[in-house]
Amino acid sequence: MTTAYEQFLIDNSERHLEEVCTALRFPSVSALPAHRADMRATAEWVAGKLRDIGVPEVELLDGGGHPLVFGRWIVDDEKPVAMVYGHYDVQPPDPLDLWVTGPFEPTVRDGFLYARGAADNKGNVVAVIQAVEALVRTSADGNPPINLSFFFEGEEEIGSPTVPTLVRKYHDRMACDVVISADGVMYGVDDPSLTLSTKGMLKGEIHVRTAASDLHSGLYGASTPNAVQVMAKMLATLHTAEGAVAVEGFYDSARQISEVEKIETAKVPLVEATFLSDIGATALWGEPGYTVLERLWLRPTIDLNGSWGGFQGSGSKTVTPCEAHAKFTCRLVAGQDPAEILWLIRAHVAKQSPAWATFTVTGGEGSCKAFEIDRNHPTLITAADVITEMYRKEPLRIRLGGTLPIAEVFHDELGADMVFFSWEQSDNNLHAPNESVRLTDLEIARRAWATLLTRLANEPLK
Repeated sequence: MTTAYEQFLIDNSERHLEEVCTALRFPSVSALPAHRADMRATAEWVAGKLRDIGVPEVELLDGGGHPLVFGRWIVDDEKPVAMVYGHYDVQPPDPLDLWVTGPFEPTVRDGFLYARGAADNKGNVVAVIQAVEALVRTSADGNPPINLSFFFEGEEEIGSPTVPTLVRKYHDRMACDVVISADGVMYGVDDPSLTLSTKGMLKGEIHVRTAASDLHSGLYGASTPNAVQVMAKMLATLHTAEGAVAVEGFYDSARQISEVEKIETAKVPLVEATFLSDIGATALWGEPGYTVLERLWLRPTIDLNGSWGGFQGSGSKTVTPCEAHAKFTCRLVAGQDPAEILWLIRAHVAKQSPAWATFTVTGGEGSCKAFEIDRNHPTLITAADVITEMYRKEPLRIRLGGTLPIAEVFHDELGADMVFFSWEQSDNNLHAPNESVRLTDLEIARRAWATLLTRLANEPLK
């Protein structure tokens, strides 16, 4: 039997699609200063949509970065509060020539809506607002079934630099019992899932200097150290030949994978040949003794993100470089502290460094610890029940190898865990040209959110 809110969503489906398209036309690229005005315009539009559906308290909070759209709809002071999280900023659209249609010209093709932000995360954010609209328009008193707050930031794609300060500043107003995130992923179109953990992050750089300046390779190359060669040798010491991290103590504090996690991860379908084909690789690599998904989701890593030194232009230049540099990131798991891991990497570099080379390791900014939620969290259980109803099968329990720093902020500052409830899919070209979202996924998202919020009115939130 179709509920009143489901019928409302059916009757307003064309309008809802156009609202999503309107949101996608804003070039809300948080990383580029040229789009600062576009960021504020997008935030004002999102705030306007919240006001349109009746949210009584809506404001833009400014922490010196891009505006945070915050709203509150408290229907009963004695009852708990669920906060809805999402972000309206997007990744840069480059390279533009690979887009079939413009990145900010939303286009429907073959059941998909194409545009930057279609899935990550504006499409999902607007779908949540529309789900709440359906509930309040079909309720007897014009209110949502539970206390809600809305937290839509504009800095997720750049690491949320000013958001933690805002959470601390407005701690009392943002107090909530659980955070439900419209950002996240489903494992697959026919494989609904719930995310139980995300990895932490450490960013850093390694620098080396071997002389006062670059030198003529014919006059000095045979007798003076080459910084690029020295750096290459250093970087090679970070991993064993098999793919394990070779930094002493790196794994010591990492929580070991439990038997339950092994069983849950083994249930997730992954064909290695397909995995390799999808990314255009021919071989697997990584820490021995673990499956691909265990390494991706539950084991810590060091990744080299870039290395440079000496002459970088076209043609040749016969120099012996005096300095070289490398960027790295660590994806960390529960138990690991970013500051401790940075110290271990510094100790490793110092131990491996020859006496005649000056190595320095910098980093730590924007770091965060891993996040994981108790599998018995009440809101997570309710979310699982809703997804089971939507898909007629139990959701997989998955983890993410990526990092969502805001989850740690909510946990530490508000004492609220984050439940991921999003319809971004792995084949949506997230962060890539031709990003898209299935129209059917947006439809499911609206129904699922309306159902979840209705159920939570009669269930504990934490």
